[in-house]
Amino acid sequence: MIERAPVYWYDDIDSTSEEAKRRARRGELSPVWIAARSQSAGKGRLGRVWESPVGNLFSTLLFPEPGGLAMAARIPFAAALAVRDACTRAVPSLEAALKWPNDVRVRGCKLCGILTESGETNGTVWIALGIGINVQTAPEGTGQETSSLIKEGAPAGLTPEMVLEDLRAALSRRIEQARQDFEALLADWMRYAEGVGQVVQAGPLQNRIEGVFESLAPDGGLNLRLPDGALHTIRAGDVELVKRVS
Repeated sequence: MIERAPVYWYDDIDSTSEEAKRRARRGELSPVWIAARSQSAGKGRLGRVWESPVGNLFSTLLFPEPGGLAMAARIPFAAALAVRDACTRAVPSLEAALKWPNDVRVRGCKLCGILTESGETNGTVWIALGIGINVQTAPEGTGQETSSLIKEGAPAGLTPEMVLEDLRAALSRRIEQARQDFEALLADWMRYAEGVGQVVQAGPLQNRIEGVFESLAPDGGLNLRLPDGALHTIRAGDVELVKRVS
């Protein structure tokens, strides 16, 4: 089971997610954590580069999913909550917000990246859940503001290994919640949601729609209230707050 999944640490690797997928394609589908102290080809969502300085956490959980591909859409919400759970253990006063679909941010600064990938090998559906957390360093040159747990007040001796231990326990709980009671999981997610009641632009980069972030749909889609009063649900892409110039 996920809570007993072993951890394999690498001093350096191309990408923990790529290693997890290599294992999955070979049919090695028992739950396992792949973690690295450094990555040479880390990646985020939508093909973005994930900066990987030593001192931060780079990890991927590979596991078979009995619920099939339909469950994959639930996993990012579980992961974001688990990251928040783990980070607030390191910094109890941390006011981390969740940005749809799966960013964890502090005062608008990115603290974590989550990448959910899935596939099927020999009839078994698997998920490779990549999670990167800025523990010691807030990377620069990423195109957006970033922060780290140390910057937010964590003890100077906090290590990626320590954060991963908390993350393992939290993620096991949250994935089980996603499987058993997704409605309650989404309610928990909304407690920390960024931008609720505010005007946002959401959807694929080339086809953003503007409206007020009102709620989440039962499947986790983003419900926008459009200017004409209609309710529109976004199920792919990103969301950004609209900053009005006065």
